[in-house]
Amino acid sequence: MRVGLMVGPERGRYATKVQRMQADARWAEEVGLATVWIPQIPDEFDALTAAAMVGAATTAIEVGTAVVPVQPRHPIALAQQVLSVQAVCEGRLTLGLGVSHHWVIDEMLGLPYEHPVPTMRAYLDVLDRALAGPGPVDVENEYFRVHNPLDITDVTPTPVLLAALGPRMLALCGERTDGTILWLADERAIGSHVVPNLTRAAEAAGRPAPRVVAGIPVCLCRDDEIEAAVARTNRILAEAEVSPNYQKLLDHGDAQNVGDILAAGSESTIVKRLRGFADAGVTDISVRVVPIGDGREELIASSKRTRQLLASLASSL
Repeated sequence: MRVGLMVGPERGRYATKVQRMQADARWAEEVGLATVWIPQIPDEFDALTAAAMVGAATTAIEVGTAVVPVQPRHPIALAQQVLSVQAVCEGRLTLGLGVSHHWVIDEMLGLPYEHPVPTMRAYLDVLDRALAGPGPVDVENEYFRVHNPLDITDVTPTPVLLAALGPRMLALCGERTDGTILWLADERAIGSHVVPNLTRAAEAAGRPAPRVVAGIPVCLCRDDEIEAAVARTNRILAEAEVSPNYQKLLDHGDAQNVGDILAAGSESTIVKRLRGFADAGVTDISVRVVPIGDGREELIASSKRTRQLLASLASSL
């Protein structure tokens, strides 16, 4: 199982955010982590722009988005941006896509949030052709009528992952893409729901075994600090739990909230939990470091301890 680091969601001074994200990515590369994953948060940096900044500051590590919502971006506009960022990353970009949630697309942006699976299928019709290489993109389907030249040269094929939670989206994901990228999925939900639906569709389509990327919060701490780590995780990361999409996913597992997915405690406890995700079929993890403590200095020290653990696991999970 490949170990990756989630970079970019931390709040702070935006005048220095670019430098902090680049430093985090360089650290991940230097210690041998496989990937950095950049989330798309409604009130935060654009994930693909951040991927370009991170890609320019590194030389070898995979750079992934997790995930870019499709509804606000025409697939040709997204393809142009992706191909441009891929050139900056010199072939290391992986594009994570999703249909997001009603409270983002409808309530925040005022766009329709209807028929997510047909929407994504139609979107992929255009995107697949646009990412296939220079030439005309001629696609007409239920949602798009596209006849657009596109002469950007793709450095390498761009892997595409979908945020797929339900059985129909997982089937589409296995049929058309390189895998899925998850949040709020515990071991049972992945092993009994995500992986079977995904791999069955990939096998039927004659595609290789799909990647399964799981976002997992992690905190290295004493046993008597686990409760505080769970409470902090639920406080800073629980916003997405209100989504019906995530509620349905949680129903497939044992977790009730994001704190239940947190891998916290001693090194051995965390390793055991992470290996449980590997046993469930996870191929990659995107670790969201959750620091604990009172005040800035304690939070920084906590983050460093957890990162040191991740560095030690880079080649052993």
